[in-house]
Amino acid sequence: MGGPQGAIIWAVLVVIAAVAGFSVGYLLKNRALRRDIAKLEDEANQKLHEARAKAMELELEARNKALGILQEAEEEVKRRLQEINRQESRLQQRRENLERRLDALENRENRLKDLERRLEARQEELENAWQEHLKELERISGMSQEEARELLLQRVEQEARMDAARIIREIESEAREEAERRAREIITTAIQRVAADQVAETTVSTVELPNDEMKGRIIGRGGRNIRTIENITGVDLVIDDTPDTVILSSFDPVRREIARIALNRLILDGRIHPGRIEKMVEKARQEVEETIRQEGERAALELGIHGLHPELIKLLGRLHYRTSFGQNVLQHSIETARLAALMAAELGADVELAKLAGLLHDIGKAVDHEVDGPHATIGAELAKRYGLPDKVVNAIGAHHCEVEQLSIEAVLVQAADAISGARPGARRESLESYIKRIKALEQVANSFEGVETSFAIQAGREIRIIVKPDEVDDLGAIRLSHDIAKKVEESLQYPGQIKVTVIRETRATEYAK
Repeated sequence: MGGPQGAIIWAVLVVIAAVAGFSVGYLLKNRALRRDIAKLEDEANQKLHEARAKAMELELEARNKALGILQEAEEEVKRRLQEINRQESRLQQRRENLERRLDALENRENRLKDLERRLEARQEELENAWQEHLKELERISGMSQEEARELLLQRVEQEARMDAARIIREIESEAREEAERRAREIITTAIQRVAADQVAETTVSTVELPNDEMKGRIIGRGGRNIRTIENITGVDLVIDDTPDTVILSSFDPVRREIARIALNRLILDGRIHPGRIEKMVEKARQEVEETIRQEGERAALELGIHGLHPELIKLLGRLHYRTSFGQNVLQHSIETARLAALMAAELGADVELAKLAGLLHDIGKAVDHEVDGPHATIGAELAKRYGLPDKVVNAIGAHHCEVEQLSIEAVLVQAADAISGARPGARRESLESYIKRIKALEQVANSFEGVETSFAIQAGREIRIIVKPDEVDDLGAIRLSHDIAKKVEESLQYPGQIKVTVIRETRATEYAK
């Protein structure tokens, strides 16, 4: 097949092959396109599914948040409603209270109005009665109202003048006593510059002399001056080789104080003779008696006790100059009264009776050098003589068990007396026992190993121990202080407490050459 026909056939075949190839390519492309479309549709469906799932999650989350907000709003509304209800309840209660108060005020106002009407009526009745009474008085007395008023005013004026004069005399007397007392205090303070809190605590007093020549003047020619002083005061004067000192000896502290004051004034005055001695002793006696009265009144006033007999007040004041084992008896009596009153209040007993008995329990010591017998018995007799209650008399007489105690107040007074005298520092111990206690305290400390030396200080209330630093370390010092304190507690008797201090010191010394 050649020629033009062959070329046409060949061309036709080529066209057919091209069409077939195009068709095959189109089919293949269409199939790939379908696969892509299907793949895209799957991806789109998957994303759409994911989007729907996410949208559902967001929707659920939004619903949960909305539900939470709604619940919070509901709770807030409930709280607000509850608060409103409480406020309404309070307002309602206040309203009811106000209404009740208003009703009460109205009732009170009505009662007041009724009372005013009654008072007006009563006042009118009284006015009428008063007028009738005046008329009757005028008829009976034969005087007019003006004459009666004038007579009444004259009597009132006379009585007022009498009362005013009496009050003026009392005020002048009190002012004079106060002025004298204050003047003595000011002068005494200016001269002495120091006021002693208590008197001498022994049976002797000393008087300082400006020089030894004053001893001869005190003795006087033939001893007349010293005999005069001893006879008038009842005090023994001891003039020995002690330089510039005269000793006054007496068991009566009041006499000794009178003699001391008088002798001091004689020394300052310089004129010493029997007449001058009598005058100075009399002035000193008046001053001491005034001090005794003031101290007695001070003690009673300090405790709130009133109505005591003046003689009991004086006896109380005398206790200001009396001491027992170094303890001032008046201060001890005040302290006993307070302790007895406190214990009586705690036990439901008679507080005032216990206080009075406590104050007067040692009143017999004021005169025990003049009357024979125990001071408790003497005090009970004094209390009975001046009309004190039987329970007070028994409490005074029984505080040392001389008689049987008949009341709880008597027991309380005895206990308060023991407490006041036994407290640490209240009474002095003898010098010999004090030195023995100090030595025993140092011996206890020195008995431990490692102790170099020890010193009892602060009147035996503290002991300081110095240890050897090579034998006792810091922990050993702590242990040693504990052991010494324990042994002191077990082996010694002492008032209060004792402080134990252990000192460990290491020193290093070198010399620079």
